Amino acid sequence: MTTPLADRLRPKTLDEIAGQRHLFAEGAVLRNIIESKNIPNLIFYGPSGTGKTTVARIIANATEKRLHILNGTSASLNDVREVISEINTIAAPNGLLLYLDEIQYFNKKQQQSLLQYIETGDITLIASTTENPYFYVYSAVLSRSTVFEFKSVSPTDALPGIERAFAFLNEENGGALEFEAGLAPLIADACNGDMRKALNICELTVLGSPRADADGVRKITVEAANAVCARTGMHFDRSGDEYYDMLSAYQKSMRGSDADAAIHYLARILEAGDLPSACRRLLVCANEDVGLAYPMIIPIVKAAVDTALQVGLPEARIPLANAVILVCNAPKSNAAYTAINAAMADVAAGKAGPVPRQLQNKHFDGADAAVKGQNYLYPHNYKDHWVKQQYLPDNLRDTTYYVPGDNKNEQAARAYWKEIKK
Repeated sequence: MTTPLADRLRPKTLDEIAGQRHLFAEGAVLRNIIESKNIPNLIFYGPSGTGKTTVARIIANATEKRLHILNGTSASLNDVREVISEINTIAAPNGLLLYLDEIQYFNKKQQQSLLQYIETGDITLIASTTENPYFYVYSAVLSRSTVFEFKSVSPTDALPGIERAFAFLNEENGGALEFEAGLAPLIADACNGDMRKALNICELTVLGSPRADADGVRKITVEAANAVCARTGMHFDRSGDEYYDMLSAYQKSMRGSDADAAIHYLARILEAGDLPSACRRLLVCANEDVGLAYPMIIPIVKAAVDTALQVGLPEARIPLANAVILVCNAPKSNAAYTAINAAMADVAAGKAGPVPRQLQNKHFDGADAAVKGQNYLYPHNYKDHWVKQQYLPDNLRDTTYYVPGDNKNEQAARAYWKEIKK
C-alpha cells in the first residue's frame, strides 16, 4: 500500500510547517520552548491538517524521547497502562512522550489515569483536539498543561507546500509531469485551511489527470483539480466547533445585512445537506433581528421555510435564498428580543408580585378586602380604545422593558400612542 503524500512529505523541522507563524516564527514562545528541549505538558488545539501531529513528532525527535501515539477514538485504559509500564525502563532512557490525538474522546477516568505521571514528569503529554479544550478536557489535565492554538492555514501559506508537493510528485514520475497554470492557487483556496487535504488533492489531481501523450508528457490540468476539489472541498463536521461556527456566521451575516456572506454560508450549509439548520436559523433571525421593524417578514419567511421543507433539496435552495436576501435587506430591530430577555431576567430573579386586582379573573372578594369588586376598566369603552390603569404588579409598576427601535414602523407606533396617552 502506498503511503499518502501527506506522510511522505511530512515536515522534519519547524520552518517547513505551513502557516502557524504565531507559534513557530523566530522568538515565538512555543518555538523557544521546543528549542530549549525542556518540554512541559502541552495541548494543541485547532482544525485538522494544521500540523499538530507533525509538531509532536518534531518535539520527540528533538528531545530523543520515546514517542507513543494514541488516538482518543480507539485507545483504551490498557493502552495507557502499556505506555506507563515503560517508565524508567531501558526502552525509554530519555523519558516518554505521549502524543494523545483527539483527547476529547477520552473519558474522565481515562484522562485522570495520566494525572500522576504527567504531574511528576514521568510522562510528557502532548494532547491535541479539534474542539475547544476548555469544554472537552478535564480541568485537572488542563491545569497541568499549556494550551496553544493552531490556526487554519491561509491560501498564501499553503502555496509553498503545494508547489513543493508538485515538485516531489514530478520527481517521483521521472520529470514527466507538466502542470497547468493556476493549479496551486486553486488548490490553496479549495483546501479550507487544511494542509493535509491540500496534499491529498495534489496527489489525486495527478492520479486523475490524463495519461502521458505521445511525447511521454503527462499534463496535470485545472479541470482534473476542479473535479477533485468538488469532492473533497467541504469542511463541515456536524458534531464539532466548525459546525456551529458555520451556523453562527450564517446568522450573523443576516443580522449584519451582508447578503453576499449570508448566501455564501447558506450554500455551504446546504452543500453539507443540513436543510433543517438552515431553516431554523433563518426563522430565528427573522424574529430576533428584523422583528418589529418589518413584522410581515415573519409569515413570509415561514412560508419560504415551509416551501423549502416540502420540496426538499436541491430546489429548497431557491425559496431559502429569497428569504435570506429579504432578511439581509430588511430594516433591523431587536426591541422585542431585548424586552422579553429583560422581563424573563426579572421573573427569574423573583420580581413577580401579585397580579393587580383589576386584571384578575372575576372572583369573590374576601371579607377583609379593602376595596370590593374587580374595578377593571374596559379600554373599548373609552376614546381611542385606551384608558389609563395599572397593568404591571405593584413592585414593577414603573418598569420599562420595551424600548421602540429607531425604524419607521416602530417610531410610527410610538408617535401614535404618545399622542393618545398624553
